[in-house]
Amino acid sequence: MPITPIHAASDHGKALIAKLHDRFQLAGSECRDKVTEIIDAVRTRGDQALIAYTNQFDSPGLTLDRLKVSPEEFAAATAEVSPEFKATLDKAIDRVRTFHEHEKAESWVVTREDGTITGRLVRPVDSAGLYVPGGQGGKTPLVSSVLMNGIPAAIAGVERMVMLTPADREGRINPALLLAARKVGIHEVYKAGSAWGIAALAFGTNTIAPVDVIVGPGNQFVTEAKKQVAGRVRIDMIAGPSEVLIIADHTANPAFIAADMLAQAEHDPQALAMCITTSEKLAGRIVAALEKQLAKLSRAEIAKKSLSERGVILVAKDLDEAILLANDIAAEHLELMVHEPFLWLTRVRHAGAIFLGRHTPESAGDYLAGPNHVLPTMGTARFSSALGVETFLKKSSLIAYSEEALRADSDHIQLLARLEGLTAHANSVAIRTKKK
Repeated sequence: MPITPIHAASDHGKALIAKLHDRFQLAGSECRDKVTEIIDAVRTRGDQALIAYTNQFDSPGLTLDRLKVSPEEFAAATAEVSPEFKATLDKAIDRVRTFHEHEKAESWVVTREDGTITGRLVRPVDSAGLYVPGGQGGKTPLVSSVLMNGIPAAIAGVERMVMLTPADREGRINPALLLAARKVGIHEVYKAGSAWGIAALAFGTNTIAPVDVIVGPGNQFVTEAKKQVAGRVRIDMIAGPSEVLIIADHTANPAFIAADMLAQAEHDPQALAMCITTSEKLAGRIVAALEKQLAKLSRAEIAKKSLSERGVILVAKDLDEAILLANDIAAEHLELMVHEPFLWLTRVRHAGAIFLGRHTPESAGDYLAGPNHVLPTMGTARFSSALGVETFLKKSSLIAYSEEALRADSDHIQLLARLEGLTAHANSVAIRTKKK
């Protein structure tokens, strides 16, 4: 098996931990320069560039008049999916919506004794662009991405939600994606992907009006494009390869641990599947379970490459050390596969999402549990959070002074303004409060 367990306290273990702690990475210069070129092309040539890139990389015969999904395509999608899928989709939507309803933020005001009113006005952005990857040319539609991005935007009250996803070579979008989009309130869908799709959302073309927020996962070109347009629009995050860290004591089931590591590894050769265990015996059993399960996977080669090049099994002296290491690593997904996981929960400071107990696989969070699966990666869970309703909200401060209240604060405002050398600031108060 390509993973060899390592003691965390060994020199090899310390070096590996240091590498994990410093795993944040941006795109290389070749990707960065290519994305800049693509964005410039879409910004200057609009639809012409958008269609040219789409024809070159995704759908050779797609024409501009078919770029936007038609009402007929939406209608056909409903008939093309199975009743079983529709039932599962409805259940997933209900779970995700129920969870995110708790994230709503309210405007508020406070009135001081002198009559001054301060507060915060919470409003949704006007528009949001939701990017959904193509999924092997549409063969593996990422329905969960539609739900995890679209439902929080709808709850926030975003008036215009736009979805972009690459079409297959015949110019079609998987009907499961279209039905999911319609179910969560997305009625504007375009057949475009990669960096050119992100550029169109940010700067607009004659066909696609620009948006205020861009969210959604993607490859290195999508991620780099989002990074380059950030500032013109809000983005959800700069995401890296998916990752899981499992903390396991002697009570954990090695087959469960292996299954969850493989669930992460099959995403991408760059995915990061990690386990820290307090039991050296368990570490050996995890390796054996990985070997046994790997051969049965449809994406075995991807998972094997991921494990051999990036997989990690560390042996810690105790759970105290394991939790300290987990906080340093700040993983996207953290599983506590230990006896009494809730007792250790209070010690966790940094993780995108936390999965408690042996019967809580990370895949439950990907699809049906309810919390969002768009999570910070590459250690950014130290300072950032999951995508949610707040991603689509903006807040404006409210301030209202009466004449008497301003007069009472006048001297203090003027003192601070003059201290900073801003006499016009001071005068804007003085001119209102000077004696008549």
